[in-house]
Amino acid sequence: MKIETATIPSLWNRVCSDSDIKAFEQLFYVMNTRLIKFSVFYIRQKEAAEEIVADVLVKCWENRQNLLEIANPETYLFVAVKNQSFNYLKKYSNIHLVQVEESDEVEFINTFNPEKELERKELNFLLDKAIDSLPQQACIVFKLIKEDGMKYKEVAEILNISPRTVQTQLFRAIKKLSIILSAHQTSSKQPIREPSPFEL
Repeated sequence: MKIETATIPSLWNRVCSDSDIKAFEQLFYVMNTRLIKFSVFYIRQKEAAEEIVADVLVKCWENRQNLLEIANPETYLFVAVKNQSFNYLKKYSNIHLVQVEESDEVEFINTFNPEKELERKELNFLLDKAIDSLPQQACIVFKLIKEDGMKYKEVAEILNISPRTVQTQLFRAIKKLSIILSAHQTSSKQPIREPSPFEL
């Protein structure tokens, strides 16, 4: 579910200018889960990601009087979590990110009957597996845009890449997902058309 991002600058302003602890608690509630999921993209450990996000948010509270001029607090928080995740990986250098390009272990079964709830759930499972098989940056771009509803410019700022690169990564992700789903459809002998970027 997409969070109402319009409330975030308002909460941020109340935190920074008024030291409003209730506003901070609301901000924590709104952003915590999203930031944890984002950190997990990099470090693959939920418990460590939870600590990273908590540290970032607590530091924001402690330094709130110096953060009033932040123009886009949502982007600021994502960038801060990304940087802390990288610091974590540097500190624990024995932890390596392993990208699985394809998984031959996934058994494709017919899940394209919209009349059955179980088959819809199986399709969602297949899509999740396909998304997780994407290269790391493409996966992050896809999820931030398609699941969090962010704009190309916001994602570009968070990942420190150009908006054009964001667009390219998104289209590559969609292309790969369409190939995976086409393979599934071929195996179940049902026609499929390639989705547009605006349908996923």
